[in-house]
Amino acid sequence: MRRFVHFGRPRSVVPLLAQTVIWAGAAGVLALWWSDTASVVGAAGWLTDAGRITGLLAGYACAVLVALMARTPVLDHGIGTDRLARWHAMAGRYTISLVLAHVLLIIWGYALTSHTGAVDQTTALVLHYPDMLKATAAFLLLVGTAFVSARAARRRMRYETWHYLHFATYLAVFLAFFHQLATGADFVGNRAAQLAWYTLYLSVAALIGWYRFLLPLRQASRHRLRVAGLRHESPGVVSVHLTGERLSELGARPGQFFRWRFLAPGLWWTANPYSLSAPPLDGRLRITVKAAGGHSAALAGLRPGTRVWAEGPYGAFTEARRGSGRGSRRVSGNGSPNGSPKVLLLAGGTGITPLRALFETLPGEVTLIYRARRPEDFVLRAELDAIAEARGSVVHYVVSEAGGYERGGYEPGGYGRGDQETGAYSSPLTARALRRLVPDLAAHEVYLCGPPGMTDAAQLALRAAGVTRRQIHYESFEF
Repeated sequence: MRRFVHFGRPRSVVPLLAQTVIWAGAAGVLALWWSDTASVVGAAGWLTDAGRITGLLAGYACAVLVALMARTPVLDHGIGTDRLARWHAMAGRYTISLVLAHVLLIIWGYALTSHTGAVDQTTALVLHYPDMLKATAAFLLLVGTAFVSARAARRRMRYETWHYLHFATYLAVFLAFFHQLATGADFVGNRAAQLAWYTLYLSVAALIGWYRFLLPLRQASRHRLRVAGLRHESPGVVSVHLTGERLSELGARPGQFFRWRFLAPGLWWTANPYSLSAPPLDGRLRITVKAAGGHSAALAGLRPGTRVWAEGPYGAFTEARRGSGRGSRRVSGNGSPNGSPKVLLLAGGTGITPLRALFETLPGEVTLIYRARRPEDFVLRAELDAIAEARGSVVHYVVSEAGGYERGGYEPGGYGRGDQETGAYSSPLTARALRRLVPDLAAHEVYLCGPPGMTDAAQLALRAAGVTRRQIHYESFEF
């Protein structure tokens, strides 16, 4: 299963504004504790108040954690789905750390105050304090979600399983909310604080309800997407052509992706992300998918007419990223004839899908390097050649299986061996090899998409070739 992750540097001020709002909210939470605390006395007092602070911040972090994944367009398009996912993961680590600290500090502080043991104090808190059974259930759900979200655990389960287990976060936040208002010293009797907390949580709930549930239903009803046909591109790779009504209203752009839910047996219960592999045109959309799991493999058996729900479009891996880096502005004078910076598209495997759409639509001078393990793994090659001919661009096909970066090989004095029959090179992914293919590489902005190993190696090679970090916009395959 693949999930697209973009690491470009958006030009918009949305990331800075979002971070400012988040940190301002955290400061407001600390101010709430400060205004309600006259003094702190003794070890028990310090421990209890530390528990209050971590509890307040944990409650606030829960709201932020959920809001980051509400799929709000202004955040998704202004920051990027990948960056939001990384913020969400970081917020998750902060949240679980704050929750654990809150629980331990409160139990310890209360135990010192009442001169009881930790076990007796825990029992008293859970059984005799208002809404503490709900809080305990929320705590267990958050810990369980944190466990399944750990990288080692995620690698051992299907994407669909991990995705649905993650919904336990909503239930945990819901249960913890009542505990905060019922027993939180900063909320009891403080109507202004209660109103602010209700406003925060209801606003987040409204975003989740609209963008995660109601809007997809509305889009499904309005656009009535269906499978128009299938095309088998290569072994294990299929293109799904879709048609619908008023698709221009979706505002999809080349490089973006949707979360697709195919209403067919075995597929209807999950929505998986796949990039558009061609520009949206004339009421039609297309995705190209490699069989890498149960869901993606099953797409080859779809029948024309199958109903489809599409959530999106998502992602910031679009033409809007062009010219967003300092390096790209520095070299723009050496760019294409229309004044735009030159662009290199660097694809690995089925990472070609969003880049194929960009290859057709990006203006100016665009070069494509397409890497695959074997010549037969090049997907959509006929289309790429036709696009290159139509726009006067260059496509380099590079085979990495023999002498590629995966095996650390390098052929001295050149960038690899050429295959006359397939027209592909065998080449490592190094700065020297890339400069042989694109001599003025440092004057290019780079769009990069492929599996993690390839994108990691490509980043190192591009930086060694003089391409600045801000000139690189890339996606990798993760979930």
